[in-house]
Amino acid sequence: MTEPLLYRVGITRDCLRRDGAGPLFDPMALRLLDGARGVAWGYLPETASAVTAADAARYDAVMALMPAVPASALAGPDLRLRHVARFGSGYDNVDIAACTMAGVLVTIAPDGVRRAVATAILTFILALAGRLLAKDRLTRAGRWAERTDFMGSGLTGKVVGSVGFGSIAREAFRLMAPLEVERIACSPRGDAEEMAREGVRLVDFETLLARSDFLTVNCPLNAETRGMIGARAFGLMKPTAYLINTGRGPIVDEAALYEALVEGRIAGAALDVFAEEPTPRDNPLLALDNVIVTPHALCWTDECFRRCAESAFGAILDARDGKRPAFPVNPEVFDHPRWKRG
Repeated sequence: MTEPLLYRVGITRDCLRRDGAGPLFDPMALRLLDGARGVAWGYLPETASAVTAADAARYDAVMALMPAVPASALAGPDLRLRHVARFGSGYDNVDIAACTMAGVLVTIAPDGVRRAVATAILTFILALAGRLLAKDRLTRAGRWAERTDFMGSGLTGKVVGSVGFGSIAREAFRLMAPLEVERIACSPRGDAEEMAREGVRLVDFETLLARSDFLTVNCPLNAETRGMIGARAFGLMKPTAYLINTGRGPIVDEAALYEALVEGRIAGAALDVFAEEPTPRDNPLLALDNVIVTPHALCWTDECFRRCAESAFGAILDARDGKRPAFPVNPEVFDHPRWKRG
């Protein structure tokens, strides 16, 4: 009797620590794969910005942190790949149409990032409201006499708005509840009654812009949302308002944001994501004192990475065993001949 083929799982090499001594996530998460019969896992042989056709011929499933999954990776004659498990909730760098056509399932791990990104949003709100970075600079420069010139803003009664009302926005609003802020959101699929039960009011986009003291971006990047926070949006916002983007950089028009900040049309911004990543060192936004920036990593904590790894590995094993994972991006792939024949 021939031995059944091993189900090979590849992990992109950006999941390794820089010294190569182990994964960025808690190694205990790997016990999910180690304890599964017929599964062999390993790191992709090369560090690359995208999964390659060679990778897709070598593995049944790939867990990907940052690398893209282009159509070219799925075009080889010896395609073996059946599943791309994203280490996180975004998938704008995965060619979903090409994956679906090739019979490759794509899953995400929103349960891993939900609390971590929500906490990052709250961190930015508190830092902006308290003018944390300005006071840090004053202290380091010995300019204590100027501290009354940098008064912070209390949060009670302030309006926090969200573009989008998915799991991250919901979690962020739950964390904010004790702060006694007003919570509003716009969402094309929002249910006003359901949102009201969570203490959030559904509003249209223009109302969201006009009323928010802190505008947070929590929607996916797609053709409709690319550049939606631009000159017109900034023109509708309060001059005392702040923009917070922990979603995807291209949702915000960076040139329009720079002009709004320089001209005082909004008070400031906090950005964890950029139109181009890594953002160029000469990005003019980096020279502004009223902007807080982080390298698309503010939510990166040990808790976040452990939960993302466990979620992604769990999805891989569920799909391998014929179960539907909790968070498929393209569930129609289960009707593809590659999945029907097992």
